[in-house]
Amino acid sequence: MSPKKWWHFLILFVVVGTLVLTALTALAVSIIYPTLPSLEILTNYRPKLSLKIYSAEGALIGEFGEERRAFVKIENVPASMKDAVLAIEDRRFYQHNGIDTKGIVRAIRNNVMGVSHEGASTITMQVAKNFFSQPGGKRDMITKIKEALLAIKIEKTISKDQILELYLNQIYLGQRSYGFAAASQVYFGKQLKDLNLAEAALLAGMPKAPSRYNPYTHEKRAMVRQNEVLRDMLRYGFIQKNEFDKAMNTKLKFKPAKSVKNLSADYVAEIVRISMFNRYGEDIYQSGYKVYTTIKKSNQEAANAAVVQGIIDYELRHGYRGPEKTIAINTNGDLKTFAVTALDEIEEYNRFVPALVTQVSKKSISAMTKSGDNLEITGAGLKLIEKHLLSKVETPQAVKVGAIIRVTKLNGEWIVVQLPQVEASLIALNPETGAVNALIGGFDFTRSKFNHVTQAWRQPGSSFKPFVYSAAIEKGFTPASVVDDAPFSLSAEEVGSRESWEPHNFDDKYSGPIRLRTALTKSKNMVSIRVLQAIGPRYAQSYITKFGFNPKDHPAYLAMALGAGSTTSWQLAAGYAVFANSGYQVKPYLISKIVDSDGRVVESVDPTKHISAYRVIDQRNAFLMTSMMQDVINLGTARQANVLGRSDIAGKTGTTNNQMDVWFAGFNPKEVAVAWMGYDSPKSLGRDETGGKAALPIWIKYMESALKGVPIYQYKIPQGVVKLKINPDDGTLAGDFDEGVDEYFYHENPPPSASYEIPSLEGTTEQDYARPNSMDMITNPMQPNSRAAPVEERRLDGAQKTEKPRREPSADSETESNPLSRIFNSGR
Repeated sequence: MSPKKWWHFLILFVVVGTLVLTALTALAVSIIYPTLPSLEILTNYRPKLSLKIYSAEGALIGEFGEERRAFVKIENVPASMKDAVLAIEDRRFYQHNGIDTKGIVRAIRNNVMGVSHEGASTITMQVAKNFFSQPGGKRDMITKIKEALLAIKIEKTISKDQILELYLNQIYLGQRSYGFAAASQVYFGKQLKDLNLAEAALLAGMPKAPSRYNPYTHEKRAMVRQNEVLRDMLRYGFIQKNEFDKAMNTKLKFKPAKSVKNLSADYVAEIVRISMFNRYGEDIYQSGYKVYTTIKKSNQEAANAAVVQGIIDYELRHGYRGPEKTIAINTNGDLKTFAVTALDEIEEYNRFVPALVTQVSKKSISAMTKSGDNLEITGAGLKLIEKHLLSKVETPQAVKVGAIIRVTKLNGEWIVVQLPQVEASLIALNPETGAVNALIGGFDFTRSKFNHVTQAWRQPGSSFKPFVYSAAIEKGFTPASVVDDAPFSLSAEEVGSRESWEPHNFDDKYSGPIRLRTALTKSKNMVSIRVLQAIGPRYAQSYITKFGFNPKDHPAYLAMALGAGSTTSWQLAAGYAVFANSGYQVKPYLISKIVDSDGRVVESVDPTKHISAYRVIDQRNAFLMTSMMQDVINLGTARQANVLGRSDIAGKTGTTNNQMDVWFAGFNPKEVAVAWMGYDSPKSLGRDETGGKAALPIWIKYMESALKGVPIYQYKIPQGVVKLKINPDDGTLAGDFDEGVDEYFYHENPPPSASYEIPSLEGTTEQDYARPNSMDMITNPMQPNSRAAPVEERRLDGAQKTEKPRREPSADSETESNPLSRIFNSGR
C-alpha cells in the first residue's frame, strides 16, 4: 500500500468513525433523553427541612430531623460564598450549557500529563446527580451520560441562579448538614451572611469529600483544602491579593463538634418537640417549621449558670468521692496522643470535661483534656481535691498521676469538679403573662432526660405554707393573729393512720404564742398546723385550686400545712405567680409562635389566654401575703437574698423531712422563679442542707442577672387595706402612746384590742374537718355584721371595675362556726 493510499485510508477511518460515533450518540440521546425524569422536583423544590426551636430572640436551642437543613435564597447568599464555590467547583458555570467541554479537555490533559487529578463535573451535573441518582448507586457510563443529558435539560428549564441556589442548599457537607447555610451553623455557629472569607473558603472546599475534609476529624487536611480554594479565588480574579493574605492569616474558631445550638436549653427543646409531635406526628421532622419559644436568652444563660454553680457548691460541701478511674501512663510515647486516646470514650457532660492528671504537687496539678489541652490548676481550683493530693495514706479519693478527673471553666478559671449525683432545677416566668423566661430541668440533658421541672412530683415542704396562710387570711386570720408555737402529738386514731403523729419545728425550738407574720418568717411548723386545723383541711384543699393546684395531690390532712402533698416546680411557679400579679391565676406556656418553611405564621399565642380575666384571690390577700414573704427575706430563713439589695422581692424556703427536697420560691412583680435540689431516688441531702442553704443561692444567682436593670417596684397599699400599730407580743391594737409595730389588715378585720388565751390542739372533733359551706368567705368572722369594703378589680384590658360588696353569710354558713374560736377563747 502506497503512502498516499495509506493516508487516505486513515482519513476515511477517522471520518467514518466520527460519523458512527455521532450516529451512536444521537441514537443514545434519542433513546435516553425521553426517559429522563421530570424536573418538577427542581422547579417545585421542597427540601426536607428539620424542625427548629428558637428562643424569643431567635437563638437556636434545638433541631430535630434526619437532616440538618436551612434553606437560603440565592440573593441572600454572600458573594464571598458564591465566589468560593465557583472558584473551586465550576468557574465557567455562567458560560457553559451544563457540560463544560473546555473543562473536560482541560481535565483530560491534566490527568494524562500528571499535572493534577481533577474531574470535569459541572455544578449543574452535580445538581442532577444529587437529585436524581441513588446515593451509593452504581456509577457506569450510562449513568454518567444520563446525568450529562439531564444537566442540559436542567439548563434549558431553569435559570443559572436557580441551579446555583439548588446546589448551595442541597449539597451534603458532613455532620448531617445539607447546604451551606446549615453547615455554617454546624461548623461555626453563624448565619451564612456572617461568615468571613476564610470560613467561606473552608466550607467551599468540603463538597468534594465531606468526611475527608471534616475540620473536626481532619483539621489539617481541611485547612490544606481551604488554602487551595483561596489560591483559586486569587488566580481567577475572585479576590484581590490583600483579601487573600488576610484570609490566609485568619485563625478559624470552630463550634464544639456536638453543639449545633446557640443556646443551651435542651429541656425546653424537648418539651416543645413532644408538643409539636403530638400535634403533627412524624411529618413535623421534615416540615421546616420554626417554633419560637418564650425563653429569653440572657435569662436562660443565667439559669444554666446558677444551677451548675449550686451543684458545684453542694458537691464542695460534701467532699470528693474520688477519680473516675486511675490508669498507668505510657511514658515512652507521645503524652498528648496517649491522653486523647485514653479519654476518647469518656463523655463530657455540661462542660464537665474529662482530664488525665499528668503531674501532682501539694499546690498544683497538671492535667490533659480529651481535646489535647494541657492545664495547670492551682489555688481555689483545687478546693475539691486539696485534701487528697500526695496523701500519705492510700485512699479511694487519692489524686495521683494517671487519675481521670473532671474539670470545668468557671469565671474564666479552670477548677476541679466531679460529676454530681444530686440534681437541681429552676423555672422562671413572667407573672403578668405566664410566659416562661427560663427553664433548666436538671444538670445535663444528655445524661438524664428526666425533667425535674415538669416531671418530678416532689413534696414542696414549707414552700407550700403561703397557700395555707392565704386561705387562713380569707377565713379571718390576720398577719397579727397569735397562735401557739408549741409541740403536740396526735394519736393514731386521731390522725386516722397506723401511727401517731408528733410533728416538730425544723430546729426543735419553740417560741410559744407568736404572730402569723413571725411564724411564716421563721417557718414555724407548729403554727402552720394549728392554722390549718382552725380553718379546716378540706377548706384549704379546696382553696388551693385558686392557685392551680389539684386537690387530689394535696390530701386534706393536717400534714398539708407542712407541704406533705406533691407538686412540680412548674405548678409551684404558677402558684406563686398569683401572689406576684396581685391575684390572677396563670397557666405557664413556652411556645410563642410557630412559623412554616415559607415564613408564614401558623400559630401565634395570645398571652391573655394564659391568665385569668378576673382575680382568683382578693388583691388585698395577695398584698398581705407578699408583705409577709418580704419579711422571710428581710428577717427570716431567706435573709441571704438581701445581697441583691432589692426591697421588692419576696419568697419562701422549703425543706422536707430528712432534707430530701429543698426549695426556694420567690418573686417580684415582674419575675417568679423556683429553685429545687434533691436526688432522683429520694434520700437525705445532708443534715445541714436546707432550702436556704442549697436552693436559695441558685435563686439568688439567677435573679441577680434576671432583675439587673429592672427598677425596684414600689408596692402600693390596695383599697380596703389599713395599716395599724399593734403590740408585737400579742398582736392587739396598740394605743396612741404605746410602742408597737405597723401591720396591715383588711379594712373590715382590724386587730382585737385585748389578748386571748391560746388553748391546746387536743380535743379535735370530726366537725373540725367538715367541708365549710362557703369557700370564698372574706367577711370578718370576728365581726359577723360587718361588710367587706369594695375592692378595686384590675382587668386585662386596662379597665377598672369596682367589685360588688360580698354578700353577708347566711345563718347556716361557716361564719356561724368561727374558725378563730378554735384558737381563741373569746371574740371581740
